[in-house]
Amino acid sequence: MVNSLVESFMDMPPLVLVAITIASSLFLYLLFKKDYRGYNLPGGSLGFPLIGESISFLRAQLQDRGDQWIHDRVLKHGPVFKTHMMGSPTFVITGQPGNKFVFGADYDIMSAKPPKTLAIVAGEYSLSDLPKPRYLLVKQGMVSFLKAESLQHHVKHMDRLIKASLLRESKDRDVVQAVQFMKNLTFEVACCVLFGVDDEVIIKGLMSDFAVAFKAFWSIPINLPGTNYTRGLAARKRIVAKILPIIQKKKEELANGTLSPRNDVIACFLSIGGENVVPLSDLEIIDNFIFLMIASHDTAANLSSMMIWKLARDKEIYNKIREEQLSILAQRQGGDETLTWIEVNKMKYTWSVAQELMRVIPPLFGNFRTTTADTTFAGYDLPKGWQVFWVACETHMDKNFFEDPTTFDPSRFEAKKPIPPCTYIPFGAGMHQCIGNEYARVKTLTIVHHLVTRFEWSQVNPNEKISRQPLPYPSTGLPIKLVSKPAVL
Repeated sequence: MVNSLVESFMDMPPLVLVAITIASSLFLYLLFKKDYRGYNLPGGSLGFPLIGESISFLRAQLQDRGDQWIHDRVLKHGPVFKTHMMGSPTFVITGQPGNKFVFGADYDIMSAKPPKTLAIVAGEYSLSDLPKPRYLLVKQGMVSFLKAESLQHHVKHMDRLIKASLLRESKDRDVVQAVQFMKNLTFEVACCVLFGVDDEVIIKGLMSDFAVAFKAFWSIPINLPGTNYTRGLAARKRIVAKILPIIQKKKEELANGTLSPRNDVIACFLSIGGENVVPLSDLEIIDNFIFLMIASHDTAANLSSMMIWKLARDKEIYNKIREEQLSILAQRQGGDETLTWIEVNKMKYTWSVAQELMRVIPPLFGNFRTTTADTTFAGYDLPKGWQVFWVACETHMDKNFFEDPTTFDPSRFEAKKPIPPCTYIPFGAGMHQCIGNEYARVKTLTIVHHLVTRFEWSQVNPNEKISRQPLPYPSTGLPIKLVSKPAVL
């Protein structure tokens, strides 16, 4: 991410850089001098013009020191402080009271509007940018497909895809780049299961375009030739061109009855409408296809990669997970060799390990929301239009909520003692909990199931560190040596 930002600046002519610096300095001066003099703002620094403290924050993330970056400012300014990140003035809100405020805020007070670069590349009609009535309509369509009752009908399909991909990747290969493989695998599963796109050529093309688009999300939003941002805009155009024919084909299949609205998310979107409800336009569907791919892909790839990393380093946990998975297979009756919804829900210990891993190394360090009206928190004014950034580390590692928080202990998620609300937030919480958390759970458990029942593995680089890109990944891509075990049916 830091490289992307630096690259964006290096690509600019010197005179452009000077002009941007002067203009942004003037803009920030007028913004805070004129508009916010009467506001009671918390302590903190707005950093340099235009970039604020973005470089400092992203560098800390890249070095896996983001929690220290936050903690240093909490010690200096308190649990609420101001900064300037990703092009906007920002409030950072930490701790359980802050989490309750952010995740309990109504859309009329705070929206999930993302940073500018992500919003432009994802599109103006993506879920996080829609007005409230349309937001609720599109979100309902997503939830109707992603809820447990719907996903259980897709477990077997997901299982077959993951099994085939694992066997194909490991064939005649001793070393596998686990991170890239997990990204490829989770992208393929998302295309096939979520969106009903199973053409191999189209999937590979979309994967290539999204790889470019992902880099643009963390770039400076200056549209100049050769920058990540400009390349991201071009990638978006290619994605649109690939999805439009798919939408048209699904319209025809829905019309002649060969496709069900429950088949995939695109079919579900196309079926939204009725009395006093305007159907979704093609552009609305495309923008939310991009949004949901962003939301579903990297998080699932990250959790799967980190599970591989953890199991390679902890033989005891690997053996316990393998024992649980083999026990599930031993109880299977009949000739069906694919996982069932009931079997996935028996993977209690495996999911406890995943939950504890997300507590210690959360997939999302934090995320942005945006105030849609003037409001207050903890005695401070939060002006309309400011970003609000919540973080997971302050509660995940708080001994008041998690006993001995630096110890990796999956049993804390098996205990009868409930975890206090809004303290464990890898998927958000309350009314703003991630709608794809159940999908991520099923996909991760299915991947781990096939890995531990068919393989054991070791790291090529045992001392490989974790860096955030912006999600946490082993820094050299997690190359692993795979050793096949006898097939277990």
